[in-house]
Amino acid sequence: MTPKEKAEELVNKMKYPLHGVYIISHVANELALIAVDEVIEALHEHHWQNRLTIDYWKEVKKEIEKL
Repeated sequence: MTPKEKAEELVNKMKYPLHGVYIISHVANELALIAVDEVIEALHEHHWQNRLTIDYWKEVKKEIEKL
């Protein structure tokens, strides 16, 4: 999955109904960014092993910021 596709998937997953009201795109983007930051932070524990994966998630973050 490309970083752009993953970014769109994450943002769409964040647009779940909350008490009958869908979360607006801006809030969904912010929630997706928080999730990606958590993934990157977790991967940094063994950054020497996860370098390519960290790069992928950084690209996902850039794509979310473009949405």
